[in-house]
Amino acid sequence: MAYSGTVAREHSSGESCKRGGITKTGNVHLRGIVVEAASAYRHAPAVTACLRKRQERVSEEVKEIAWRAQHRLHGRYRRLTARGKNTGKVITAVGRELLGFIWAIAVKVEAEQRKALGQAA
Repeated sequence: MAYSGTVAREHSSGESCKRGGITKTGNVHLRGIVVEAASAYRHAPAVTACLRKRQERVSEEVKEIAWRAQHRLHGRYRRLTARGKNTGKVITAVGRELLGFIWAIAVKVEAEQRKALGQAA
């Protein structure tokens, strides 16, 4: 999340700690893509025919993480907008959390690849 610059700005001295908006010091391209992807979570989760076709080559564990992400991020989007939060801030918050799910999937895929390489050798 820090790589994308979606972590909170912080100014701390002694006992005081003040947090602000996102730092924007990370990868601009990644942050833009994630924020754009996060805006799609305003729609209810669904597995369309196109998505089902793309998921044919993906393991069940990865599909489970992705499905859990769809539900959680859609719910978070709805809850934050219902509380009256600014849409831009909501999308940024959802995008930050989306990066966590992307990281979890990457770790799972990397472990599967290592396991496959270990068995092939």
